[in-house]
Amino acid sequence: MSTGSSKLIILDRDGVINEDSDDYVKSVDEWIPLPGSLEAIALLNQAGYQIAIATNQSGLSRGYFTINDLHAMHSKMDSLLKPLGGRIDSIFFCPHQDAHQCDCRKPAPGLMKEIALRYKKTDSIKPLTGTPIVGDSLRDLQAGVALGATPHLVLTGKGEKTLAKGNLPDGTQIHADLLAFANALLEDKA
Repeated sequence: MSTGSSKLIILDRDGVINEDSDDYVKSVDEWIPLPGSLEAIALLNQAGYQIAIATNQSGLSRGYFTINDLHAMHSKMDSLLKPLGGRIDSIFFCPHQDAHQCDCRKPAPGLMKEIALRYKKTDSIKPLTGTPIVGDSLRDLQAGVALGATPHLVLTGKGEKTLAKGNLPDGTQIHADLLAFANALLEDKA
């Protein structure tokens, strides 16, 4: 495991890696990667980055899909990434709805705390300092920023609406999509 925060990237799933749907992404057939997103993950992996996904999946508790459906979607993602030389290191998900008032549903920081523990981030106050968090909604960014992550908004999924609403965390960087984020990050590190 990486002990420094510089080699971990946290991604939201729906609207960042795959198409989002107001009716939820409920099956492997509905899980459709966004153009360039899988290539972006492969590029980041090849540059030495570990990818963790933090995703709200309330469709589970709503009964829209099962845990097996969720695993099938993630298996599809893995199988599409493999020939590109890409991989997801870990997936953290919240199955709850807002009404459950859990600590893991973004914008709450519970998933980010789990990620910090998994990747042995030791700063107890802001353990994800310097770690990019990439999302298409304000709640994605807020969850990461709560633990010091650097916010990156992509304009795919709900990103355009999120940008139009404003109130983004200070220092939020804006990217057209996940591939634009990856290219900007890698260019910055070159």
